[in-house]
Amino acid sequence: MPHRFFTLDVFTDRLYAGNPLAVVLDADDLADAEMQTIAREFNLSETIFVQKPADPGNTAKVRIFFPTGEIPFAGHPTVGCAVLLAERMHDGDADFDTEIRLEEVAGLVPVTVARRGGAVSAMFTAPVVPRPAAGPNPDAGLAARALGIAAADIGFGQHGIGVVEGGFPFLYIPVASRSVLASVRVCEPHWSELIGSAGVDSAYVYTAGGDAPETDYRARMFSPTAGVPEDPATGSATALLSAQLLKAGALADGANRFRLEQGYEMGRPSDLTLEVDIEGGAIAAVRIGGGAVTVGTGSIGIGAAG
Repeated sequence: MPHRFFTLDVFTDRLYAGNPLAVVLDADDLADAEMQTIAREFNLSETIFVQKPADPGNTAKVRIFFPTGEIPFAGHPTVGCAVLLAERMHDGDADFDTEIRLEEVAGLVPVTVARRGGAVSAMFTAPVVPRPAAGPNPDAGLAARALGIAAADIGFGQHGIGVVEGGFPFLYIPVASRSVLASVRVCEPHWSELIGSAGVDSAYVYTAGGDAPETDYRARMFSPTAGVPEDPATGSATALLSAQLLKAGALADGANRFRLEQGYEMGRPSDLTLEVDIEGGAIAAVRIGGGAVTVGTGSIGIGAAG
């Protein structure tokens, strides 16, 4: 049976920027292998499938797939799906505020969605509080070789290499400047050695500043082993960045708010908001926000998966 889908650009307020997303509706009848086949067909960094919620008090149950496998949680599918469902609940162009509650594999994710003057944005609370992973961090020299940069270009201020867990682990590599960030690339065989030593699929490379004067950090995210050579915007990695910021002394008790840029180097500029609540020197809550716009819609059928 054909299933209706929508494509959106997420973490942007304009078409053909941000991170593309496919949202497949009424996916209760799809088997895991069929969802994986559809995700491979779209070949986007993630595809999200909308099903009936287990708890009728929630909006929907969702499943999120890379081209290569399912993941328990991801930021840009959460934002894009919530925006789409909220817009379908509110006909016309009037402003609104609403809450979308998504049952994800990682847990329940509440998302606040607002439309103002035709622009729609969403902010979600991360389902898991991030924490540094146990064990030693990867070697800075290896990280430099894996990115094709000098070892002296690793780190800035109090920011050092770290692995952070919280639903989906990421390796974080701070670099000295935006020019260094623009030059990084995946270099084998060092990349595979680095990723293997960190026990992750993905590396988030970041530095201070951005194009906009109010931007705090600029980032790039690479996950070629998961079928994503470079990701234009990674909400889950942005959420986990909060643990890096805490370790670097960049967070104070109370509410902290940051603006981040990602995807600019690959021609898909994305703008993300990170909010972190700190209580007694520890992370109490993390929220990620951004806009989304609908690009198109259609239907997709499924035959024998495989």
